[in-house]
Amino acid sequence: MGSKSKTDLKDKLDGNELDLSLSNLTKVPVKDIAALTKATTVDLSCNKITVLPDSFCSLTRIVKLDLSKNALVCLPENFGELSNLWHLDLLGNKLERLPFGFAELESLKWLDLKENPLIEPPPKLVGDCLDDKQCKLCAQRVLRYMRDLKKIHDRKTEELLAKQKAGEEAAEVRRLSQERKEKARLKKQKQQEKERRRLEYQAARAAKEQEEGSDGGSEAEQIDGDLGKEESVKANGTTHSFHKDRDGSYSWVFLLVLFSTVLLGLAVGSYLHCQEHGEIPVCQRVNNFVQPIENQIRIWLK
Repeated sequence: MGSKSKTDLKDKLDGNELDLSLSNLTKVPVKDIAALTKATTVDLSCNKITVLPDSFCSLTRIVKLDLSKNALVCLPENFGELSNLWHLDLLGNKLERLPFGFAELESLKWLDLKENPLIEPPPKLVGDCLDDKQCKLCAQRVLRYMRDLKKIHDRKTEELLAKQKAGEEAAEVRRLSQERKEKARLKKQKQQEKERRRLEYQAARAAKEQEEGSDGGSEAEQIDGDLGKEESVKANGTTHSFHKDRDGSYSWVFLLVLFSTVLLGLAVGSYLHCQEHGEIPVCQRVNNFVQPIENQIRIWLK
């Protein structure tokens, strides 16, 4: 028989005591026991139970638990959650070790661990548990031992975690150092690549300038020849212009002399004509104008 129904369990409940002993159980009906809220004393002795499920430790209202004469090979790690448990009978099982959570059974006052192949706690610490006094003493000794053992375990766990953390931190430091080295390598590689491209650019530019310089020599000579021609043309143009301007000035002088000669001739002709025809009114005015000048000239000539 693996388990009992809820109806069967109610038949086994007497007040606050649930008696499931000699029921041929291989598993603990945790849910059905949890439904019986009045059951604070549970007797599971003389069955075939090998393992208690973790959910069994949710039955925190249990104050007295009898698991003697079963085949338990271990207890749940969270066994210490049975905070109200003060009486525990584990006589005649196959327990070699108690879980570290056992140290958290603050209310435990009575304990029987006889007839178990114990390693921790050691059998001599457990005692014979022949009466209540010895079982109470067993509870005190085992709890003290398990608490000390738990402290050692916790300290070792902390040291292990610290070492693990230190190892992780060291690994992180190595990783960051490797990242920095890789970044530095990539940066240096980029700088080298940039320098290589710069040198290639300068070399290409120098080659192009040299090529353009060789081609530009003939062009410069041609430009210099053209400039010489232009300067010669300009010089010749200036000479022609000079001659042209000089010839123009001579023409104006010639015309002015010619005009002055004509005027002088006309004046002399008019004067000679008026000397002969003084009766003409116009000649009278001319003679009147010229006579003083003539007299002055004669005075100068004397």
